[in-house]
Amino acid sequence: MSKLQTFIEQQRKDKPILLMTHVVYGYPSIDESLALMRDLLSEGVELLEVQFPFSDPSADGPSILHACHQALQQRPTLARCLEDIAQLATAFPASRILLMSYLNPLYRYGLERLPADAAAAGIAGFIIPDLPLELAADFRHSCVEARIEPIWMLTPETPPARMQQICAAASGMLYCVSRRGVTGADSHNSGNSQQVPLEDYLAAIRATTPLPLGVGFGIRTGAQVKALYGLADIAVVGSGLLDAFNRGGRSAALEQVRSLRG
Repeated sequence: MSKLQTFIEQQRKDKPILLMTHVVYGYPSIDESLALMRDLLSEGVELLEVQFPFSDPSADGPSILHACHQALQQRPTLARCLEDIAQLATAFPASRILLMSYLNPLYRYGLERLPADAAAAGIAGFIIPDLPLELAADFRHSCVEARIEPIWMLTPETPPARMQQICAAASGMLYCVSRRGVTGADSHNSGNSQQVPLEDYLAAIRATTPLPLGVGFGIRTGAQVKALYGLADIAVVGSGLLDAFNRGGRSAALEQVRSLRG
């Protein structure tokens, strides 16, 4: 069992669900984004997803897209991001930090050396929405050597055969997109009636893999988190947290997190 899976399962022993919060590195400034990360880790979020900004984050809705564009004006570098995360990982060993981004900035850094450097920084895994499994053999091999997890995503549109293929390749955890579309819109159960019910979708994944399941996209209330009890292991909150920050700064973001705990 991987270190990330072990951590998640240990945390789940006495918690109905874990929280993964999302912060865009460099938004609204590098220092402010780091301060928000410290706040969230001090608040006890079990997993922190740090997004390194990219100009065309295809899986993200308007809130995160705007934050990425603003963050890029700070001219962040992935090298400094890793240095900053290393300090956070050392200061907050009770949580795990995941690095999320898209292929272009990761290629620019060097995809072959990234897993070892990220593992050295204390990062537990990668979320890379535009990395297809078929093109990831070398990256996966580097991740195995560095003992860091590439976290794969599933959506309600993933065909059963493809789901089995991804589950067979996965380790650590799986990121289950709750519905069609990009981040930040309404939750899975509030919209399109043609879509597979969330319970059925997650049950199908549960039947395919023993890995912990994180569910994201459209989760922004305590009621939505509670609705995932018994269905998922991790509730992922991104745009909802960012919107709270935009309304009221770090204090509002922390209030949002506390409201999610119920």
